Amino acid sequence: MNVDTFGLYFVGFAPIFIGAVFVIVFGFIIFAIISSVKQWNKNNNSPKLSIPAQIVAKRANTRGGSGNSSASTTYYITFQFDSGDRLELQLSGKEYGMLAEDDLGVLTFQGTRYHSFERK
Repeated sequence: MNVDTFGLYFVGFAPIFIGAVFVIVFGFIIFAIISSVKQWNKNNNSPKLSIPAQIVAKRANTRGGSGNSSASTTYYITFQFDSGDRLELQLSGKEYGMLAEDDLGVLTFQGTRYHSFERK
């Protein structure tokens, strides 16, 4: 294979490779959108429940913040019900800061959507 043949081979391969990468990235985006819509619909169709619970764990997940990028933090609290079952829900930083481990109260949620926690 001489230099000219290799150059023609590479030029013919580049559009196929770029197209494949585009299809893969676009496929991931479509998958993420469909998954989010399905979860949103499932939450909307779930009953809104208010159940006695205890806060057993808190955690925060921080991403970014290196260089010139801003940091983003997601907050989670794990609730335990009288039956021993546990449920981890995502909530706002304001709500997260107002709650402490071992708090007892009534958790109101719908599917995986946190609504409120009223301490006893």
